[in-house]
Amino acid sequence: MSSSVVALIDHAVLSPTQTDADLRQACTMCVEVGTASVCVKPAMVALASELLAGSSVVPSTVIGFPHGGTTTGTKVRETEIACQDRAREVDMVVNIGRVLQEDWAYVSADIRAVVEAASAAGAITKVIFETGLLPADSFKIKLCEICEETGAAFVKTSTGFGFVKSADGSMQATGATEHDIRLMREHTSDKVQVKASGGIRSYADACRFVALGATRLGTSGTLAISQGERGEQSESSAGY
Repeated sequence: MSSSVVALIDHAVLSPTQTDADLRQACTMCVEVGTASVCVKPAMVALASELLAGSSVVPSTVIGFPHGGTTTGTKVRETEIACQDRAREVDMVVNIGRVLQEDWAYVSADIRAVVEAASAAGAITKVIFETGLLPADSFKIKLCEICEETGAAFVKTSTGFGFVKSADGSMQATGATEHDIRLMREHTSDKVQVKASGGIRSYADACRFVALGATRLGTSGTLAISQGERGEQSESSAGY
């Protein structure tokens, strides 16, 4: 594992309002600080690939994002197009409804199909559980087992776009928790890595999750984290 926490970051450019100009700025910054990837909306993959060409930062994208409810065939085709546009990594969202009804045969086939489509193009797959919407650890453990069986490269906590209703009735974003990172690391072998995503906004946040076993971090707070790694002062950054 790299000694640099920043080198473990998949920088997120996933907000529906972000433009090509935002992507250009993000890619320039990520090349400068040395992230693992820039994770973009599918329609941005071709441009991201062009902007990152010649650097060590790879283009990555999301599949079935953010709710996971598209058909398996749609996810496969989305993966194939993304890889044609030179995505090297894909982060797919499980079908959350099927997980909750414990239709494990469907969930397994859904994941396997994307893993195989990505692998055929030389790309790896990260599987997003949306842990904040799963009511018990048993769902997360079963997903870890399926990801192990289907050849996924990573298990991942969250999209950053999941919400739950709090006690006062307001909607609260869900994200990575220490408990979930520990659980996912304990229930996968060394063949499967763990990605923490959602709510990682500072260097201290990033270090905490890495210490618990995460080897990739999803965030839009990359600049603040990189400044923290260098010991510089920075304003807090809202991250996914």
